[in-house]
Amino acid sequence: MAAPPARARADYDYLIKLLLIGDSGVGKSCLLLRFSDGSFTTSFITTIGIDFKIRTIELDGKRIKLQIWDTAAYYRGAMGILLVYDVTDESSFNNIRNWIRNIEQHASDNVNKVLVGNKADMDESKRAVPTSKGQALADEYGIKFFETSAKTNLNVEEVFFSIARDIKQRLTESDNKAEPTALKINQQDAAASVDQAAQKSGCCGG
Repeated sequence: MAAPPARARADYDYLIKLLLIGDSGVGKSCLLLRFSDGSFTTSFITTIGIDFKIRTIELDGKRIKLQIWDTAAYYRGAMGILLVYDVTDESSFNNIRNWIRNIEQHASDNVNKVLVGNKADMDESKRAVPTSKGQALADEYGIKFFETSAKTNLNVEEVFFSIARDIKQRLTESDNKAEPTALKINQQDAAASVDQAAQKSGCCGG
């Protein structure tokens, strides 16, 4: 069997697909651009078409390639989902429950989730959703909670690194769990082929 090309595995240890979902205008694209390109723009056109960004990060000595989508069309295959609302827009917060229902219907059961209250840099007088309310919702669903600002870069790295770390841990654990069963199957196969060989030699050698 031909060996895989050298660079197929060389540039990263894990490929993790993340999805940003939430109401239009909560800043998903801004968070994506801030994390992937380190840039922020206020003049942003609503996302049209399919777009994702890639950024490779290092976690615990492993290179993790993050493929981050900001369109809800891609639930399937997403390993982590960032549920984003705007702290100055209460309806975007209330809709998080609907987004979670969508995830439960369309995404895989073990997908990692994190709740993100964006635009936390805004003046307190404009804030419609107190931090405690965001935290309470996250607690209810048993997920982590961050308040971020794509504008000032508050917690942007932290939220992506946090979900990437949780997913990496889950993948590592499932790898570790999967190995013993794989070994068992191989041993059975090996035993079966030995039996077949014995039968063959038995028949032919007669």
